[in-house]
Amino acid sequence: MAVLAWVMMGLAVWHFTIFLPDRFWGGIVGAFFGALLGSVLLGLALNGLAVPGRDDTDILIALEAIPGALLGIAAVYWEGSRRDSARG
Repeated sequence: MAVLAWVMMGLAVWHFTIFLPDRFWGGIVGAFFGALLGSVLLGLALNGLAVPGRDDTDILIALEAIPGALLGIAAVYWEGSRRDSARG
């Protein structure tokens, strides 16, 4: 259940990328995958590479995914900006 919470929180944060210029590596789909991957990876890292079960999943587990989603989006944005500036 925790992975579902992390993915849903990453998806929710991803929706706010429409307010940013489209410089993501892979476009909006790249931002989508960055948000999901970042939220799941940080959620796993904060829980010691273990997935909390249904009874251990609460609102704090879902909130752990927000920084991961932001980091994933930032990484994809940085890579896209770097590639755009290299192209000229």
